[in-house]
Amino acid sequence: MQTLKQLQSGALVGSVSIKLSESLTEFPIELFSISESIELLDLSRNQLSTLPAEFGKFSKLKIAFFSDNLFIEYPEVLAECPMLEMVGFKSNQIIQISEKALSKNIRWLILTNNKIEQLPASIGNCNRLQKVALAGNRLTELPKEMAECHNLELLRISANQIQKLPEWLMSLPKLSWLAYSDNPCSIELQNNVLLPEISWKELDIKEQLGEGASGIISKAVWNNFFEKEVAVKIFKGEVTSDGLPLSEMNACATAGNHQSLVTLLGKIIDHPQQKEGLLFELIPATFRNLGKPPNFITCTRDIFDDGTFFSLNELHQIAFQTASVLKQLHSRGIMHGDLYAHNIMIDSAANTLLGDFGAATMYDSSSPQNNIHEKLDVRAFACLLDDMIKRLDPDEIKHNVIESFKSLRSDCFNENVSSRPSFNEILEKIDSFN
Repeated sequence: MQTLKQLQSGALVGSVSIKLSESLTEFPIELFSISESIELLDLSRNQLSTLPAEFGKFSKLKIAFFSDNLFIEYPEVLAECPMLEMVGFKSNQIIQISEKALSKNIRWLILTNNKIEQLPASIGNCNRLQKVALAGNRLTELPKEMAECHNLELLRISANQIQKLPEWLMSLPKLSWLAYSDNPCSIELQNNVLLPEISWKELDIKEQLGEGASGIISKAVWNNFFEKEVAVKIFKGEVTSDGLPLSEMNACATAGNHQSLVTLLGKIIDHPQQKEGLLFELIPATFRNLGKPPNFITCTRDIFDDGTFFSLNELHQIAFQTASVLKQLHSRGIMHGDLYAHNIMIDSAANTLLGDFGAATMYDSSSPQNNIHEKLDVRAFACLLDDMIKRLDPDEIKHNVIESFKSLRSDCFNENVSSRPSFNEILEKIDSFN
């Protein structure tokens, strides 16, 4: 984080990355003095509502964040930045986006928690678009021109007012991570599963274990009939990039028990701030995350620490157990929507736990035409396979089995969505590899 004083003094000359958050009400014109060097500009958490007409002078700008400001319109001048690939306006007051506002170079567009009622038809010209976050707006439909966004891989449209999903959406060749809960087109498919109720007063909260977009996870001791160490997730109660916390709770409850799911123990009641929460079995400390979330460069694909390699046994175990839990989820009408290595935990024996249901969407699995939901998670599974195959331990490669996994990966990547295998078929194939 830099300061306005540093900028004004000339101390930031030549800077590639600038982050200013000082309740600014006007765009700092001093930034133009370094416009030819800035690649990342973050002016989030200010009080800005407009950008200067000369903003196109930021000729090398690739990433621009303006979250938590006061913009009512998406600024057209952004389209004049020739290198701009990633734009974030989360939690503003944006109502409209003009037909001239979106650059054809955009890869990653974040517009979560605004008041957008309609997307411009020109979004169909954004051929490089891979990742779009639109949860928490007022959209009633998606423009038909968006069907031309053939590189779109991740789409978040939860908590809008969409009446019906367009037919073209589920046939996009690369769509892998979709969330659309809390829309009129999905609300009738939601169902509340009765969970054991656990009083907040029975919990002795210990250290924080982690924090995500939807909530905070802490270690706790459950003082019921005996003292038991557990994990407590308290939801923040606000819309996230994936959707609303209550949908996540519903999906967790509906998922049921599986060896590759963390066991859900119950629902928190009597929270002092009336917040929603869930109680889970505590994940043993021997488990670690399989991967790390995507970065600005990879956009939709996970990253891994240097030197990460997987044995053939780990590939087999992780792939089989992940496919097994996905089979169960889809049998219960749950599209995970966020199947990534960073949402999978493993231990030294490659035992696997799938987590994070924040992007999950419930659907009617008894309707044959709805099996297309499963095929989206299958492509995400293909990305997971691809990540592990590329990082196989060179000393453990057995060509016949590796070729079988590569063939399965190709099947799961099939751009004809309906032709991808089901998770039941995937399990049968993996079981036959030896």
